[in-house]
Amino acid sequence: MSSYNKNLVFTAACIGMCFFGISMITLGSVLPSLTTKLGLDNLQATALVTFLPLGLLGGSLLFGPIVDRFGHKALLLLSCLVVLLGLEGIAFFTSIPLLQLSIIGIGLGGGILNGETNALVADISDEAEKGSRLSLLGAFYGIGALGIPVLLSFLSGYYSFEIILQGTGVVMLAGILFCLGVRFPAPKQPQGFPIKEGLGLLKESSLLLLSFILFFQSGIEGVCNNWTTLYLGQTTNIPENRALMALTCMVAGLTVARLLLVVLFKKIKQETVLRASLITAAIGFALLTFSPDFARAAIGMVLVGAGLASTFPVILSIVGSRYASLSGTAFSVALVIALIGQTLLNSLTGIISQGYSIVVYPYMMIASLLIMLLLFKRSLK
Repeated sequence: MSSYNKNLVFTAACIGMCFFGISMITLGSVLPSLTTKLGLDNLQATALVTFLPLGLLGGSLLFGPIVDRFGHKALLLLSCLVVLLGLEGIAFFTSIPLLQLSIIGIGLGGGILNGETNALVADISDEAEKGSRLSLLGAFYGIGALGIPVLLSFLSGYYSFEIILQGTGVVMLAGILFCLGVRFPAPKQPQGFPIKEGLGLLKESSLLLLSFILFFQSGIEGVCNNWTTLYLGQTTNIPENRALMALTCMVAGLTVARLLLVVLFKKIKQETVLRASLITAAIGFALLTFSPDFARAAIGMVLVGAGLASTFPVILSIVGSRYASLSGTAFSVALVIALIGQTLLNSLTGIISQGYSIVVYPYMMIASLLIMLLLFKRSLK
């Protein structure tokens, strides 16, 4: 195996995760301005947004076998560049087909980066530090995700969103140039694509149990992002701008909690932290069921974000340890199932809300958290 500097590789992974955070939040942040600029109706705007999850799913499917066969460096650099070009495409293009291509690129690159950076950190980390490093890596998702909205809110009074995205692209290019000079670990399966072994992972009950925990985790995060403001708007007197602030509290809670987990994982067992975290998230959702004022809603969403923070680091740490020889492919399986969960839970929430009432939203989330606790108990056996 080629020698490499673990800290430099970890820094490169954090840059890649930051790119993933940017890829997930940029389109939603600039969509109102983009809609106005191009004169899009709601149907056209929705059609644009649907290309992002398609790209994410494609990236999550592709990255695992590729990194196991060829290693991490080339794919990480390429996916960072694809996200950057997609971002600049949103800034420059006015053609709908070219915008759709840019958004697919952002999703594809982001899906690859999400899986690859987690797999890379799991590969270079010792068992004792794996959870802490994956938590710190996850915090950089929050930094990237919060960065674009913060820039837009502070600078949109002085610059157009196109100029802000172009400036962001310059900073991102500097990150790519840093990664270019870093030596990465050698590939795990240099002799060929591990197709037979990879397909064999689909029969692993342990991997599937762990993946279905992420199915519900990803679903809860997606439903929170899409339905929280609507729920607060229809069941409370909280104005829309404050409902959006409550949603931001969830991302802030998740980011801060992941930074704290770096320390907690060194002192407390991962299993204990995950159980306590899921109960914390359930308490956060319970606070939303009492027609809360803004303060209670904000506290509830902070607890939800903090409670959801440990699931991905803990589960991916276990996956990386149990399937070390094919970690990329195993992560690919887990993250594809997670994305399917996000799609299905979002759809289910919409169907149930339409048939009954949006008031069921927090109860559905609490039920999903309880299922996660049961699946986790089962996976440890």
